[in-house]
Amino acid sequence: MRFVTIILVFALAIGSLPADATGQMPGGINAGAAKDTVASPPAKRPSLTFWQIIFSGGPLGIANMVVLIALSITALALAVDDLRIVRKGRIIPEGLSEEVRERVAAGELGQARTVCSAYPSFLAAVILHGLAEAEGGWAGAEKAMEDATAEQAARLFRRIEYLSVIGNIAPMVGLLGTVTGMLLAFKQVADTEGNAGAAQLADGIYQALVTTVAGLIIAIPSLGAFALFRSRVDQLVAEAAYAALHALSPLKQHAAAPLTSAPRRPEPPAPPRVGTA
Repeated sequence: MRFVTIILVFALAIGSLPADATGQMPGGINAGAAKDTVASPPAKRPSLTFWQIIFSGGPLGIANMVVLIALSITALALAVDDLRIVRKGRIIPEGLSEEVRERVAAGELGQARTVCSAYPSFLAAVILHGLAEAEGGWAGAEKAMEDATAEQAARLFRRIEYLSVIGNIAPMVGLLGTVTGMLLAFKQVADTEGNAGAAQLADGIYQALVTTVAGLIIAIPSLGAFALFRSRVDQLVAEAAYAALHALSPLKQHAAAPLTSAPRRPEPPAPPRVGTA
């Protein structure tokens, strides 16, 4: 408070100093000129439109923005395509498992293959691999279905993996645009031997940061969509594996039937007793 009081007293003392007859303030400052200088507001810069801000980074900034726009369109197309593919009705057709199970239980393996061919899907591919090894017994069919499940799951994961790739590349492209923009801004300072104003330097920096913002806007939804699709694929793959085992489970029952229901051989009749003398 004491410091503030001293500052106020000092300001009032300076303000109470009289001006001379020529309108000069002490120290040779013209009072009218000083008043005009204080009263005149700084010139307001015209506001930029959205597209002017986006493409304000010069040739390198525009090139980076074109790449980022292409990545955003690609990410949107991949997300729409994954929505079409990663669906339960497309991976596990309704009723396929039960119909194949009925055919296998009746011993009609050829008809079971025909049913699977009529429903091309993840589940159908797994069951077909199991039926191809059905003659080797349940153990061979189960191993074939496990291998087919892993192969089909890898294909699904490869399709959604592109979203993760875009989510990782987009910030790097944006950062590249920011770094090149800041290099140009500091080069301008070096060319003017440090005479570039703060406003000019700020222009270069905010124009450079536009690409980083665009990269993050693309990366965040892409990585979020990838996480959702990956969780959905894990769930559907587990359901498809269970449905395939359920469809071919009669093979296991047939393999165990001879061990449990085989008729017992009749015991040979006992030899007649020979009388002793």
